[in-house]
Amino acid sequence: MVNKRSGFVLLILLCLGLTACESASDNTRNSRESDNAVAQKTYNWKLVTTWPKNLPALGTGPVRFAERVKIMSGGRLNIKVYAAGELVPAFGVFDAVSQGNAQMGHGAAYYWRGKIPVAAMFATVPFGLMAQEMNAWLHFGGGLELWREAYAPFNLRPMTGGNSGMQMAGWFNTEIISLADIQGLKMRIPGLGGEVFQRAGGIAVATPGSEVFTALQTGVIDATEWVGPYNDMALGLHTIGKYYYYPGWHEPGSALEALVNQDAWDSLPEDLQVILEVANQAMNQEMLDEFTARNASALRTLVEVHNVQLRKLPDDVLNEFRRISKIVVKEIAQDDELSQRIYQSYIDFKKETMAYYAITDRAFTEHR
Repeated sequence: MVNKRSGFVLLILLCLGLTACESASDNTRNSRESDNAVAQKTYNWKLVTTWPKNLPALGTGPVRFAERVKIMSGGRLNIKVYAAGELVPAFGVFDAVSQGNAQMGHGAAYYWRGKIPVAAMFATVPFGLMAQEMNAWLHFGGGLELWREAYAPFNLRPMTGGNSGMQMAGWFNTEIISLADIQGLKMRIPGLGGEVFQRAGGIAVATPGSEVFTALQTGVIDATEWVGPYNDMALGLHTIGKYYYYPGWHEPGSALEALVNQDAWDSLPEDLQVILEVANQAMNQEMLDEFTARNASALRTLVEVHNVQLRKLPDDVLNEFRRISKIVVKEIAQDDELSQRIYQSYIDFKKETMAYYAITDRAFTEHR
């Protein structure tokens, strides 16, 4: 009787064990099927930009980015790129991505100063960091973490999306001999540079890239900065601008941004998130390389073929711009505690990198 009872109990335990194994197997199978479903899901995104269609580097960079993402993801993440005005206006990119009307955007942080005054520091600062230094601050100096903290309330995740390098001061239809020539001059110049120009006596005008040519041609503005020889020639600015001034005091190393809607980012599996990050890093470096390579030859063409009159801004003008810049940039830190941290991080990094630059790049270029 005892043996029979023991056998019966063993049989019951065996059946329970088999049932548990089958249940665990079913759970594992369901989990795998769920993972496979996520892995095979196709995502179709929209990317809106602030740039005119087919503009070299600025406009074509996001297109190459989207093509690479599609290849690397095996067609699981498809991104359609829209130029300024095709889906939203140039200055509507921030809101479109923030609200989820587009999953991604490409532009420059100084366009959103009306929403986040300190955002301009993530694009460029007059007499501030140059391209290589800007990339270093963002990626290894804590800048990117602060950038994401500033954008988080808007449901946005920013990433570096290129750099134009050292820009030109711009195109002027009157010669700049002294500060007196700045007074009342209407110039298209965004960001902190625009604030400095305004305080120096000029009139700063916010104009999207697609309207710059017409504005200068029709006299709506007297001068304009855009990027540099490569992009400026593509817009045809040399056909309507009389004097081409340097250096680009207002934009010594302009970082561009790739915006991602945070909800859209969170919906992606980890491998696609990594693909987006790597593709952005590639676009960031490639764009700077393209500008560096093309600006020199484009400037030679402008001067030798199109007879552009190249001019250096007078020292007294540059000195005044620098004096005002220090005031303008410092004022940004007064808005709130986060702005103060961003400002201090930027200034500390600039001070340290300038000391190193003095005994490396500058010391070398003075003698090569």
